[in-house]
Amino acid sequence: MSGVDATEVPKTTEEKPVTSSAVFSMFGGGAKKEKKDEDEDRGDVSGSNKAQREAAAAAAAAGGEEDDQVPESEDVHFEPVIRLTEKVETKTNEEAEEQTFKMRAKLFRFVRESSEWKERGTGDVRLLKHKENGKTRLVMRRDKTLKVCANHYVLPDMRLSPNVGSDRSWVWNTAADVSEGEAEAMTLAIRFANSDNANQFKDAFIKAQTENGAAIGATAGDDNEGGEETKEEEAKEEAKEETKEAEKKEESAEAAKDS
Repeated sequence: MSGVDATEVPKTTEEKPVTSSAVFSMFGGGAKKEKKDEDEDRGDVSGSNKAQREAAAAAAAAGGEEDDQVPESEDVHFEPVIRLTEKVETKTNEEAEEQTFKMRAKLFRFVRESSEWKERGTGDVRLLKHKENGKTRLVMRRDKTLKVCANHYVLPDMRLSPNVGSDRSWVWNTAADVSEGEAEAMTLAIRFANSDNANQFKDAFIKAQTENGAAIGATAGDDNEGGEETKEEEAKEEAKEETKEAEKKEESAEAAKDS
């Protein structure tokens, strides 16, 4: 009995149940939690750092804008190499004329070599009356380029004929059109938008012919009067010369008698 009593019976320890936290701890769950805490702490730090970086960037941007601003400089004046003191005026040789008619139309020219009509241009056909001599000429310029495509006086012997098969087109001949620079005989045709415009052109054309006839007649009369005056002056000069010669002869005859 004493041997049995002397033998110490080992104490049994009460086993604790395995919890989920213990299992996570065994596989590093606790470390992850700590890491998460560190990450949260680090996030707090990074958030503050981010705010600091944004503030620094804003300050740098403000400083950059100040640096980009060009400092005010003194007023610098440079003398121009060429001074344009005079205003250049473009002359059209129409300054001494007044416009009596204007209408948009299309102009054609008959080419005898090929026996066909060729377009000269589209624009405003105008009748311009000179303020001094009263003569009227027909002028037409192309759109945009303003290049002259017709330029001649409206003479009384011109005949304005209707174009075949059209009530808004007219044909006439001119012996001296100077739109190309030199006087040239041309057969021209003009076409309007409608017959009313064509008739208005005809009336203005005939009126210009009548006025030009009167102006040309007056000019011819002035030329005749000027010719008569010139003849009278020449006759007077001849009479003076004859008188001088007669006086010289008398003087010479008297001198011969005295001698």
